[in-house]
Amino acid sequence: MIKNIEIRNFKSIKKKHFQLKNLNILLGLNGQGKSSFIQFLLLLRQSNLTGGQLNLSGNYTNIGNTKDAIYQYHNGESLGFDIQFDEGAYMNMEFDYQIGANSFKDIKNIEGADLYNLEHFFNTNQNQGLFSYNNFQYLKADRISPTTVHLKNNSQVVKMNNMGDTGEFTVDFLETRGHEKINFKNCIHPKTQQSINNQNEIIRDDKLLNQVNLWLSEISPNVSIKTTAISSNAVKLEYQFAQPTYGTSNAFLPENVGFGISYALPVITALLAAREGELLIIENPESHIHPRGQAELGKLIALVAQNNVQIIIETHSDHILNGIRVAVKEKDIAKENVVAFYFNKVVEPTEQYSDITDIELDKNGTLSEYPTNLLDEWSNLISKLI
Repeated sequence: MIKNIEIRNFKSIKKKHFQLKNLNILLGLNGQGKSSFIQFLLLLRQSNLTGGQLNLSGNYTNIGNTKDAIYQYHNGESLGFDIQFDEGAYMNMEFDYQIGANSFKDIKNIEGADLYNLEHFFNTNQNQGLFSYNNFQYLKADRISPTTVHLKNNSQVVKMNNMGDTGEFTVDFLETRGHEKINFKNCIHPKTQQSINNQNEIIRDDKLLNQVNLWLSEISPNVSIKTTAISSNAVKLEYQFAQPTYGTSNAFLPENVGFGISYALPVITALLAAREGELLIIENPESHIHPRGQAELGKLIALVAQNNVQIIIETHSDHILNGIRVAVKEKDIAKENVVAFYFNKVVEPTEQYSDITDIELDKNGTLSEYPTNLLDEWSNLISKLI
């Protein structure tokens, strides 16, 4: 788990030390620097850091060239970062700046310094979520739209425990691994059916597919998904709805149901399939979801993060945030495990940069800071209506 990271001179982030927790919420208006923070983490994952190189184009993100990546008003200062996992030692890297290049080179490497410290640090921390082979999941804001036929990918689903950056392998994941039990008992949906075995023990259906259906019903009541392998490399997705008289409705194609369920499906699946030590980065989990569903999704995010899972979400939703705040008040997650960062662009005569406010929560879910434009738009509009 990432405990601390300081970023210097990257895009709009002039300099900021982030003390991360289990659950990290990125807040702020559009274009204030939230995505830049996520992009920097993705750069670290896709780069050859042991070789002293920060790659601006790769599997996760494409920034452009060095001019696009470095803080515009850097005045010759280098782009760099410090990072610390758990209680381990800090690692520091500083990079040179060559105009038009598609990567940055570590200054110490350029000067012929011994790479032992770099290799030792990243080899020691290769099982941490950010650098692990199969304990990392990133979901973009532009996730896959409603689609009936989905491709299978054994490497991503089975070997890497991954659903793809747009959630494109989620249906294959559920078809292949839906029978597996979820890892965290506190995430079992309260409406899960119970039975008693011959040892008089209470048994609950904690299989992934069942739990996905139950939590998805918070988005669209009584919905369930049906997956069918139609060839060696394709899976069909359909939706059904509970019908009191007949059991379930006919199966509906995703294109005929709407965006909300399809956009929520990868998010809910990734959360419920999370494993200890995993890092989940999710952009706009609230997309196309009704406010009540957003609040329930905030609760699920908090429940997962209470375990040894690190989650970073970028959101514009008051309902997601308030769902998390309620989860803190109801002790579904410890207040010490949650932090929010509010991004606000500061414009001065000679420069502009992201000013980032750390926001903590108390035991009642109350925020330690209320920056301008945070949670005040509802009040602004009501005051105009009164």
